[in-house]
Amino acid sequence: MDIENHKSRKTFRKWFKRKHKKYDPYQLSQVSDGGEDESDDYLDEIVTQSMEMGPTTSTNDLRIFVGTWNVAGRSPIGSLAVDLEEWLNLKDAADLYVLGFQEIVPLKTRTVIGTEDPTEARNWNQLIGKTLNNRHGSPWFTSISNPILSENYQYVDKPDPESRISVSNHSGSPIIEQYEMPKGGTKYKLMASKKMVGVFISVWIKSELLRKYCISDVKVCSVACGIMGYLGNKGSVSVSMTIEGTSFCFVVAHLASGEKKGDEGRRNHQVSEIFRRTTFPRSPSIPTNNHTSHPLTILGHDRIFWFGDLNYRLYLEDNSARQLINKLDWTALQEFDQLRREREYGGVFQGWEEGAIEFAPTYKYSSSNCNRYSGGLPSKSGEKQRTPAWCDRILWYGKGVTQLSYFRSESKFSDHRPVSALFSTQVEESTNPKMVSLQTILPTIRLPKKTEQRKHSERTQSTLLSFLEKDIEDSPTHRTKG
Repeated sequence: MDIENHKSRKTFRKWFKRKHKKYDPYQLSQVSDGGEDESDDYLDEIVTQSMEMGPTTSTNDLRIFVGTWNVAGRSPIGSLAVDLEEWLNLKDAADLYVLGFQEIVPLKTRTVIGTEDPTEARNWNQLIGKTLNNRHGSPWFTSISNPILSENYQYVDKPDPESRISVSNHSGSPIIEQYEMPKGGTKYKLMASKKMVGVFISVWIKSELLRKYCISDVKVCSVACGIMGYLGNKGSVSVSMTIEGTSFCFVVAHLASGEKKGDEGRRNHQVSEIFRRTTFPRSPSIPTNNHTSHPLTILGHDRIFWFGDLNYRLYLEDNSARQLINKLDWTALQEFDQLRREREYGGVFQGWEEGAIEFAPTYKYSSSNCNRYSGGLPSKSGEKQRTPAWCDRILWYGKGVTQLSYFRSESKFSDHRPVSALFSTQVEESTNPKMVSLQTILPTIRLPKKTEQRKHSERTQSTLLSFLEKDIEDSPTHRTKG
């Protein structure tokens, strides 16, 4: 009987040692399979499942409003708020508003080659902020102590939720942009703003999303490719930003004008220059929570939106174009659209997308407060003869983007009609269930220091083994065999 008892102990010891062979709590991938008794080991099963689940990614929907408007060098006025509200379609509010403007200053020699004046950009931001926030019952007061003048800056989250810092990538002290907000906060906050002569971009986000998402690497870049290829009467301003694990790039462009044969080639060349010269330098002084390299070029982003007064015209005689417009035959008219042809023939924007155009050409209207296209027969004295065209466009590139609407607004503020598009896209949010699961299951366990862990494990195994052996010897079955 002692021999049987000895065999029983020996068999149990082998099983126990195999079960706990070289256990290292710091090496989470080494998990015992548990042999035949795994179904009885509840903790082993849960821990194994927790550790086998690698990092996962969840997606969240984001509604983005993208708008473009050539305002013909006119300053914003108070009465424009009504037109702005109609353009922004606040009855169907978005999470993110990205607004691009062209000619916010007259394109004269003084404004093109002179020092940048931030006054008009500030005026537009104030009107946009007032429109977005008054609509939701939040009074708006803004004081910009130091407007953004640098080409590149990055959003940095501050302990004070009402403040933000713009960090210049150039030498010198960081540029601080401060806003005086009313108590209780505002519905939308300004994330980025950049002006180059008359081209201007303004990006606004719902305040609640600043708390919900990790938003990082907010930077801007401007490319001047107008007169002599390097003046800012034509060109682009762009904003790059990352929301959780998804990078976005917004490009506002004002391309070469003209409807003569060959002018489309000039526009194509400027698009290529903007692609080539737009970069978003990293800010080494700004710490980041992840180690992934930020995209440096436009095409390095996950979701890209390109919009503005792209100035592509119609391959059609003026009179024929006006006849199709009178018939509201947008499908037939689009057959002669320059941008559509250039995309199809590979001249520009290959692989990009644009929604169906189901609205009238947006340029050129006779004058402010007028609903008549410029030129035509009979033409008014001194009026420019221009064939109507869809100059103002919105395109996008990247997976996971759905366009919900594409329309023009009817403000008579300038000789262009504002255009906007509403998009639904998804942002990726990375999570690590392994860590969450382990912490949930074992919230109070603290592992000993690594230097003591092996001794601790051996003592635990020895003590547990002796208890189990004693329990076997004292069991009724064992005593019966004896």
